[in-house]
Amino acid sequence: MSKFLYASIGRKFLMSVTGIFLLLFILVHLTLNLLLVFDDSGALYNQGAHFMVTNPAIKVMEPILALGFLIHILWSLFITWQNWRARPVRYKKQDLAAASSWASRNMLILGSLILVFLVIHLANFFWKIKVSGSPLLEEEIVAGSNMHNTYALVSTLFKESLPFCLLYILGACLLGLHITHGFWSAFQTIGFNNKNWLKRLKRVAWVYAIVVAAGFSVIPLYFIFKF
Repeated sequence: MSKFLYASIGRKFLMSVTGIFLLLFILVHLTLNLLLVFDDSGALYNQGAHFMVTNPAIKVMEPILALGFLIHILWSLFITWQNWRARPVRYKKQDLAAASSWASRNMLILGSLILVFLVIHLANFFWKIKVSGSPLLEEEIVAGSNMHNTYALVSTLFKESLPFCLLYILGACLLGLHITHGFWSAFQTIGFNNKNWLKRLKRVAWVYAIVVAAGFSVIPLYFIFKF
């Protein structure tokens, strides 16, 4: 197994599997976050957040998700280092624009910028919800159940911090760019690699990337223009 993971195909396979797993998580996360714009009372979002916190299946998936993120990030750095070792002398400069997209040539840069955004995002929301707490998280009763007012925590930051809103939009766009290559590349590695499938996957990748980038961007834009 270790030999497989150290081989080129093994490294790509692990990146693909964790990447597909994270693509599914992004879709779930986007669906939950869009509840912010459908109900200004916060009840709908709080119910969604409460379900994610209390659902046993989600509790099991949470550490797996964290591990998936960690593997995807560390393995991408490892692959980049391995590729650098394999060619210590830089190849003669070529015009690669015609052969590959900008995103595919800069996946590590995009991933690193997304990681910075992720750390900021976790510090503002996940850390406060799970560890440090916040006065904004006072419990309230929604549909007969006690739950934290997660809506107050999230919406207050969007309402009061234009820089964070702009950073959130930037993070959404970077994530979209990352997906334009990562989506089809992940499926190509696990076997969907003939010409017909590749064309379809590239189209789906762009649609998915636009939905993700636009969907996450709508949230801060909603708070900017409404509040």
